[in-house]
Amino acid sequence: MSYKVGYFVGSLSSTSINRVLSKALISLAPDDLEFTEIPIGDLPLYSPDYDSDYPEVARKLKDTIAGSDAVLFVTPEYNRAIPGALKNAIDWASRPWGENSFDHMPTAVIGASIGVIGTAVAQQNLRSVMAFCNARQMTAPEAYIHFSPEVFREDGTITKPDTEEFLRTFMKEFHEHVQRVLTVLPRS
Repeated sequence: MSYKVGYFVGSLSSTSINRVLSKALISLAPDDLEFTEIPIGDLPLYSPDYDSDYPEVARKLKDTIAGSDAVLFVTPEYNRAIPGALKNAIDWASRPWGENSFDHMPTAVIGASIGVIGTAVAQQNLRSVMAFCNARQMTAPEAYIHFSPEVFREDGTITKPDTEEFLRTFMKEFHEHVQRVLTVLPRS
């Protein structure tokens, strides 16, 4: 059985290292995971004023999540938290009240930074938000990636074997997490 995975790249930057990380993760994932990026850059700022009439871009966001079996977050850390664009997308997807797209959704969080602690604090921030959204989070292995252009090539190729193996294991664990969650809580 194959699983459809929607993934968020939390950065809007054209030179996002987390986009490079997402390419690496996709290339290392088990073959039965199919990936679709969930774009966040064109969303207006969320307001409850939209709840009765979502704009098309927000409906597409919710439709893409609804068409996914699981969600992977690949996020940078901005000021010890997730980027505003990612939080805005989560707000759109989790509203209006009672129409939370993340309810019981299998999820995982990973991120890269040029700093030595990776994205540890942002990931904890995101885990808190996703706990409120009732997502089924993969809690281990944690993956705080110290990004180096010598290790991660633009196309997602990884030059360091132990980093490649760690990320392959992360994706294998994500696959197993998705299987376990969907066995108990199948997507409707």
